[in-house]
Amino acid sequence: MATNLRNANAASIAIPLILLFTLMLYAVADHDLRITNAERRIDLTSHIIKVFLTLKVENRGSSPASEAVLAFPPNQVDHLALLKAAVEGVKKKKNKHTTVDVNPKLPDGPSGTKYFSINLLEPLKPNAAVTLEILYILTQSLEPFPSEISQSESQLVHYRDSAIILSPYHIEQQATLIRTPSTRVESFTNVEPTHRAGQELTYGPYTDQAPYSFSPIIVHFENNNPFAVVEELVREIEISHWGSVQVRDHYSLVNAGARLKGVFSRVEYQSRPSVSGVASFKRLLARLPPRVHSVYYRDNIGNISSSHLRVGLRKSELEIEPRYPLFGGWRATFVVGYNLPLEDFLFESSDGRRYLNFTFGCPIEETVVDKLTIKVALPEGSKDPTVVVPFAVEQHLETTYSYLDIIGRTVVVLEKSNVVPEHNSAFQIYYKFNPVFMLAEPLMLVSVFLLFFLACIAYLHGDFSIQKLKSS
Repeated sequence: MATNLRNANAASIAIPLILLFTLMLYAVADHDLRITNAERRIDLTSHIIKVFLTLKVENRGSSPASEAVLAFPPNQVDHLALLKAAVEGVKKKKNKHTTVDVNPKLPDGPSGTKYFSINLLEPLKPNAAVTLEILYILTQSLEPFPSEISQSESQLVHYRDSAIILSPYHIEQQATLIRTPSTRVESFTNVEPTHRAGQELTYGPYTDQAPYSFSPIIVHFENNNPFAVVEELVREIEISHWGSVQVRDHYSLVNAGARLKGVFSRVEYQSRPSVSGVASFKRLLARLPPRVHSVYYRDNIGNISSSHLRVGLRKSELEIEPRYPLFGGWRATFVVGYNLPLEDFLFESSDGRRYLNFTFGCPIEETVVDKLTIKVALPEGSKDPTVVVPFAVEQHLETTYSYLDIIGRTVVVLEKSNVVPEHNSAFQIYYKFNPVFMLAEPLMLVSVFLLFFLACIAYLHGDFSIQKLKSS
């Protein structure tokens, strides 16, 4: 009888939990919504994976829907660097797309599925449809296979995904198109219908897929593009109201591709450049702001002269050449510094505050930054700094001292992980500044020279000789 009582208690607890979990799932996604057509294009031509997803969503329910839900498997969420969505225009503005907010949504779904909510511009009425254009970027999602290659071998990688688009909604028709860097594809999972032509691999079309359908696939292909990953980038920006903005970028760079097997041969590398070390890289291109000057590039040994700078009125390009080519697993640390005209980046707002307008992200092309830290040192005497960034970042304040500083300078520190080139957008830092503080350094220098001058006068007119007293 005691056993039956325990079983009854367990059942009484389990049933509400099951009901609660079911209600949570239905709360996450409106199951009256249905995707009538879905197309996913996956770009694997770089080590930064770009996925373009087009969804035509229709409301089959009796009440308006204000949001649509996206679902991602947990292995992709860990590498998700950017997620953006837009709603296709209606009526006369068919080619017009309006960006909408995308936010994480709780709770998680079955098997660790992560949800994101797309806020529609206006509630979707019953029997109405809307087209969503979605872009998401995945980093470090290509697995070198084999993990080690010789200097003369090409680099092969694995990409893992699903032939069926993971979604909490029923999908009536869908297709997935995967583009590879070259026509060399060693193998791929065949989920009928599957078609391959040149650099493009097509999965589908598939019809009437139930919610949370998943069909794992692996594509094994050649990718010799540089896997340039900045493990840490620390950017120091110092504002001087006397006419310049100083920037110093500290890089810790690594080639995240297949590691080099065996000994590196410089002779083979230079004599057979089209075959030897095709997965390595010996130069990078950094896009700097226009009108840059006083540029320097050095590593732990010293200045590196094997770099080229092209300065223009609209953009400046710095071609960076490390001291040695970077093969898989090899690292390099270096510093790039430059000065910029103050009038190009510092402005005054309508309420009297000053603000810095600068570019977030890494200036080196096709680079992933594991951790980016931006430190902006404001002029001494600045107060109440506020930051405007178009995406979520961690921020805090510090204090630093420079030449002739008395109370120290406020430093605004911004930190973000998993940064991609699409994060290279403008951000602003607003602060209050009393122009009287601009006189502090000149007055200090004048005071020092005045004291030195008075000391010299006292020394020249004073008698500091030591004489022996005469005896009486």
